Amino acid sequence: MARSDCNAQRLFLQADLAEGTTVDASVGQANYVKNVLRLNEGDAIVVFNGRDGEWQASIADASKRGARLRIGAKLRDQEDGPDIDYLFAPLKRARLDYMVQKATEMGVGRLQPVLTHRTTPERVNLERMRANVIEAAEQCGILRIPEVIQPRKLGALLADWDRGRVLIFCDAASQERCPFTTLARVRPGPLALLVGPEGGFDESERALLASKPFVTSISLGPRILRADTAAVAALALVNGVLGDWR
Repeated sequence: MARSDCNAQRLFLQADLAEGTTVDASVGQANYVKNVLRLNEGDAIVVFNGRDGEWQASIADASKRGARLRIGAKLRDQEDGPDIDYLFAPLKRARLDYMVQKATEMGVGRLQPVLTHRTTPERVNLERMRANVIEAAEQCGILRIPEVIQPRKLGALLADWDRGRVLIFCDAASQERCPFTTLARVRPGPLALLVGPEGGFDESERALLASKPFVTSISLGPRILRADTAAVAALALVNGVLGDWR
């Protein structure tokens, strides 16, 4: 995997990218480029769109009306990460922001809010989630932008489950002492990781999950973790055993 220049200023664009083309930045992006990054005409910036790789660009025009970028040479080809969906019970705003950013940094392909009996809050600001995904990708040199999916209730999600994708359920009540041993028995391929709400899953939900042949339960160790901490711990375990850290 090619490394990003950690010192480069990076900007996510929706437009297709190709050498020699010119792309208009949105009003918000123009303000960011001019007033936050303090870039002027002729200054360099790195751009990506989650599809076409990473490109060198320069500020072709920076006026009060907006900013225009001229696309130069390609720096990196588009890269994919591990085929991991991250399923989670929504959290309150600041902690949800943190969790979304960290899951993006850890290489997930999709972010799926899951509504459980103990989920609070039940309303999810998907646009805010997408903004946090993009911010994390810009700051960390990531090329793939995780898809943000509409929230679904746990029961409906399991009823429609793709049986070709293993679901790894992070269960605080699991009797397994070593998650590495459990994960080593999971077949390689598409997978999903499920972390529940702060209050945990209720008994009916745990029984439902236990009844599904595509579900594997793992422990996250002897201590109770907050849901945002559990996201990082679980994704590190999964990437280390089944993902692209091997």
